[in-house]
Amino acid sequence: MPLASVLRLILLASIWGGSFLFMRLTANSLGPAFLIEGRVLSAALCLLLISLYLRRQLLFVSHLKHFFIIGALNTALPFLLFAYAAQTLNASTLAILNSTAPLFGAVIASLWQKEPLKFKAGVGLLVGMVGVSVLVGHQALALGEQGLWAILACLLAALMYGFSANYTKVAPVVAPFENAHGSMWAAVIVVLPFLAFMPIRDPVTLPISLSVLALGIACTGFAYLLYFRLVKDDGPASALSVTFLVPLFGILWGSLFLNEEIGLNTLLGALLVITGTILVTGFSIKKLFNKKK
Repeated sequence: MPLASVLRLILLASIWGGSFLFMRLTANSLGPAFLIEGRVLSAALCLLLISLYLRRQLLFVSHLKHFFIIGALNTALPFLLFAYAAQTLNASTLAILNSTAPLFGAVIASLWQKEPLKFKAGVGLLVGMVGVSVLVGHQALALGEQGLWAILACLLAALMYGFSANYTKVAPVVAPFENAHGSMWAAVIVVLPFLAFMPIRDPVTLPISLSVLALGIACTGFAYLLYFRLVKDDGPASALSVTFLVPLFGILWGSLFLNEEIGLNTLLGALLVITGTILVTGFSIKKLFNKKK
């Protein structure tokens, strides 16, 4: 992988790791629905401006069903679930649980394609489950029933990510940028009904507004562009390696800006989840850096 791609990879991981920080800062004040509506709307507007600049037409109606499937399962619903969990869990835990998505994706792929998991992948799933248990067990004891529901919400969101990743393999062929743009507008529509049931709790201050804009523009709109550039230049397998770096930045930002304690269970849980994900996906550092430009 060229140095430029490595730098993009690290930048993308740092941005996505920061998304859990911003959600943690805003979720309790705005509530999950208004927070995520602000996030996807600002991201959609950002992508709209980019599409106008690039003169790329979005055929939203032509791929309406596809955009709503991706918009719901890959954006709106997982975002809502993580925002709900962010009211209780710290940024480190959110980032680690998010990284279980490839584990769920592997299981769904096996069931969908009716192919048994390889031994290495099976071991990876077991290691990943142990990692989640280490993390979940400590959090459940510390936070009680509310923490348990938050953890289950994160795992359900990761399951949706795993399903949507498999769906994209059989979905209509749509260019990556249009996929991001169209699905973001679909997500805006999907989140709308939730606004009536999850009202804003506190006055919207300038720091909260800036955090929502950072979530939408930087952590969603700009991050999508970075990700799709990595996919184009180095392939999806190399781009997938961002999954292993996001928890590290989630832990780092949580510690630096929210004074979150980095306990042994956090580090051990993160290590086991990342190791399990590497085994399940068959990721190879050697192949990553030997890949030709």
